[in-house]
This record gives sequence, structure tokens and C-alpha cells, in this order.
Amino acid sequence: MSVDALFVGGAWATARAGRRISVVSPSTEEEIGTVAEAGAAEADAAVAAARAAFEDPTGWANWLPAERAAALERLAAGLYRRGARIANLVSTQTGLPIAQSSSQEAELPAQLLCHYADMLRRSAFEQRRPRSAERTTLVRREPVGVVAAITPSRLPQTSAAMRYAPALAAGCTLVLKPSARAVLDTVPLAEAALEAGLPPGVFNVLPGGAGLGGYLVGHPGVDAVTFAGSASVGRGIASTCGQLLRPVTLELGVSSTVLVLDDADLTAIGEPLLGALLRHGGLGGLGSRVLAPKSRYAEVVELLVGLVRSLRVGEPLDERTQLGPLTSAEQREEVERHIAVGVAEGARLVAGGGHPPGRSRGWFLEPTVLADADNHQVIARQQVRGPVLAVIPYSDDADALRIANDSKHGLAGSVWTSDADRGLRLARQVRTGTIG
Repeated sequence: MSVDALFVGGAWATARAGRRISVVSPSTEEEIGTVAEAGAAEADAAVAAARAAFEDPTGWANWLPAERAAALERLAAGLYRRGARIANLVSTQTGLPIAQSSSQEAELPAQLLCHYADMLRRSAFEQRRPRSAERTTLVRREPVGVVAAITPSRLPQTSAAMRYAPALAAGCTLVLKPSARAVLDTVPLAEAALEAGLPPGVFNVLPGGAGLGGYLVGHPGVDAVTFAGSASVGRGIASTCGQLLRPVTLELGVSSTVLVLDDADLTAIGEPLLGALLRHGGLGGLGSRVLAPKSRYAEVVELLVGLVRSLRVGEPLDERTQLGPLTSAEQREEVERHIAVGVAEGARLVAGGGHPPGRSRGWFLEPTVLADADNHQVIARQQVRGPVLAVIPYSDDADALRIANDSKHGLAGSVWTSDADRGLRLARQVRTGTIG
């Protein structure tokens, strides 16, 4: 697949830089496509197009909410029609099993668009609030302007939709900078935007590396930034936006806590627990630190070992595959270093840790369980971007909460119990973005 143009200003435009992004399959280590790489000139053009579209007196920001809602629904329909192609491209580029791409990457973005379209029809963008018998305050919800959205290779379509769907619904215009490792799937996305009748400049796509992302974050024509990715990159983006007094929304890291209580029915929670732990190649955000009660610690470890050993590791496009390769050689090497450090610091390797037998090519890694981990070890303190579980013992509920909240990360934790009231009581005390 070769893409020679960039989607800017509502049309496919030739890139001026002349550079290419090479996309490599994580399962074969072979090039599967190239895409024209955007540079500063293309970024300037995209931001200018987005600015012109936003400031147009009759443009997107001034459409009636119902009109924008209808456009979002047309975009959703276009994504649904391209669902199989999108799922195939995501799996081929990132290693996400096709069964997961088909159910998530091919469907959730369209569902998000429909959700925000529904919100548009139900929301009041102006509200009068009486201050006194003689005076009234008019509260208006207005779009912030041009939004730069920078997204990761993990769940590229969903991560992008979580940013462009609300931005477009609000009346903002957008410049999307996807990960250089997941750019091929932005082609059907741009096609759907064109087909949906979004005005020129409302939605722009710029493939590029970290340098392009940095350029957009500091661009004088950008009004707000939204980013999903690593905490280290997020700190730099936050610093730049702080200096510019520019609004920024960050979704950083995915390491979260899975809290198994002593009353959990281990025979019943196996399959859903496995999905929470190792979905999306271990990067689903629902768990990497497993807290297990000392009274049942051996049982929990045994359950986890059995679960990860049951996983079918294989080619991303095989419908039977449950765990594909990591996205890059660098990512696998990073995860392997984390495992080695974990063992050196005292954790016990009880499952996985190596390359799957018979796979000399591709960035595959066995799903791994490290028992007897401690919350002060690197394996528990840092984000591990792969299928690795650190199992940490705790003594009672208070100890579990102390460990769960002693972390810089916390995107989407979970509590596993047979007592809903007890689980909810603990869930309310865990500091995390969301919790199940």
C-alpha cells in the first residue's frame, strides 16, 4: 500500500517534504506500505485550513447542532461501511488480533460519533440563568477553535475517535497526527470524512513522527491540544502548553490496578479477568498490577498462570488468535528489559518471559506472569507496554488500598469480588480514571 498524498483542506494534496514513512508488519518484519510524511509546511497548511474553516461565518462552528449531528452520523456510516478494511489495516500494522480489531476498531469509533450526535440533539448550547428579578445571565457553550490531536499506535482508530468525535461535535476543527506506526488506517478514515460532507478544513490528517507532533503542539494557529501516549511525552506537551497558556487534555499511560478480593469466585472470573488483563496485547488499560490476598495468593497465581498459558499467540489476521505480536522491536526489547529487572529485583517468573516456540520472525512475546512482586519494584512502578502481569500480595482491604493508590499510573482499574457492596466501597477509594 502506497499513499502519496495528505488529506488537508478537504482534499488529497501532494506532500512537499518528499519524505516517506515506512510501515512494517510486526508479525513478518517486512514493509507493508509507505505513506507520504508531513513536515512543517504541510502542518502550516493544515492549521491554516482548519483556522479558515473555523472562522468562516457560515462554517462548521456556526452550523446548527442538528446539522453537525447529521454530519457525524454520515461519518459514522462511512466508517461502518469501511469496517472490515479498517480492522484489517489496524491488525496488520499493530499486531492487534483481528477478532479484537473487528469488534473494537471497526465499530467503536462509529458508536462514539453516534453518541456525540445524540448529545448534540439533546444539549442546550445557550442557557439563561436568572440573577435577579431584573437581570439574567446568558451562558453560551462555544467551540474552543482549532484542535491538534496526537494519537498512539495502541487502538489507533478508537484513540483518534475519542478526540475528534467530541471536538467535531462541539464545532471545533481538527488536525489529527497519528502514530507513525499506525498511519495506513487513516486513509479510509479520511475517505469517510470526505464522503460525509465535512466542510474543507474541518478534518485534516498529518502522518509524521515526534517532531511533527511537537511542531503542532507549539503552533501559533492551534487553540487546544489533546494527546494520548506515554507520560514522558505528555510531560513535554504539558510544559509547552503551560508556557503558551493553551488548553491541553492528556491521557497518559495504561498501567492500572486489578484488585482481587478474598471472596472472589476464582472459578467464575477467569475469562472476564483475562480479558481485562491482557486485552489489546496487554495494553488495554485495565490492569498490569494484580493485587491478590495473602490468604488466597497461591490460588490467584495458579489461576493467572493457567489463563496466560491458555492464550493462543499467533498471526494478527487469524480469527483464532488471542494475542498478537508487539508493535515494534523496540517495544519488545523494552518489555524484556522490564521482565529481567523484575526478576533481578526479586520477582519470581512463573509463566512466559520468552519468545513463543517456532516463531523466529515477528515481535512476539509470551504472556508473562511475575509472582511475589513488590510495589516498590520497577515492574510495578513503571508502565510495562506489553503482556506482563506483576502479582503483588496484600494482607487486608486497607493494605490493598494503600498499594493500589501508591502509583503514578491509574487509567482503568477493576475490583473482583462476590460482594457488590464491598467492591463498590473499595472502588470508590481507588484513585483511577475509571474503575469496574
